[in-house]
Amino acid sequence: MSLLLDPFTVAFVQRALLGGALVALVCGVVGTWVVLRGMAFLGEAMAHGMLPGIAVATLTGIPPMVGAAVSAGAMSVGIGALQRRGRLSADTSIGLLFVASLALGVIIVSSSRSFATDATAILFGDILAIGTADLVALAVAAAVVLVVAAAGHRAFVALTVDPRQAQLLGLRPRLAHIVLVALVTLAVVAAYQAVGSLLVVGMLLGPAVAAGAWTSRIVSTMALAAVIGTAAVAVGLLLSWHLGTAAGATIAFTAICSGALSTGIRALVRSLRPAAALSGRTA
Repeated sequence: MSLLLDPFTVAFVQRALLGGALVALVCGVVGTWVVLRGMAFLGEAMAHGMLPGIAVATLTGIPPMVGAAVSAGAMSVGIGALQRRGRLSADTSIGLLFVASLALGVIIVSSSRSFATDATAILFGDILAIGTADLVALAVAAAVVLVVAAAGHRAFVALTVDPRQAQLLGLRPRLAHIVLVALVTLAVVAAYQAVGSLLVVGMLLGPAVAAGAWTSRIVSTMALAAVIGTAAVAVGLLLSWHLGTAAGATIAFTAICSGALSTGIRALVRSLRPAAALSGRTA
């Protein structure tokens, strides 16, 4: 067992685990709303929408996190503008900007011959390179997410259940939706360092789906999703270390597997209950 856990005695793996745990906390809270509100496509678009901003920031020497935030913010504003002025559906607006951002990012990356290594880190993450400054930024992001989620919980619930009723109750569903989009943007930007822009949705969806199979209350789902996400980070780091695989991709794959495994076990438990009840009556 000590041989298996040896990677966690290394300083950079410890930082990766702590950073991954903070990412799991952010994604556990935000991912629960993403699943409940059916915002997975938006999260995917935000993740890919960061690529142009990160690419420009890397080429110009600006902190990549700043470029990611600006690009993702522009993506969310653009989606809203297309829906309001162009009268396009949400999925059409997201799809248009999703492809445009991804294409623009690839164009920027391909224009620089020395961009290969940075591009790989952007797309698939570099959690083992997380430093103290990154941990501080993740801690701040986690604190903001927790405060905003707690303050807007009632409005988010009403928005999810019945937007018209939320309007009648004075809970301002349009503002609540904007805040939720902002939280998704923050989660995506915070998580890309760990798992990359291509895999960040795995951390948003996998643990939330896994937790939702066992809980019926939103807050409980968030808490369990954060725990499952942290476990996925730890298992992913161990698998990556011992198998020699990419850490970010392994973590994202483990997070998705947690959702599939949890859902499967829950379905099996439910199928066995009637049989157990029937055998008890027969006896």
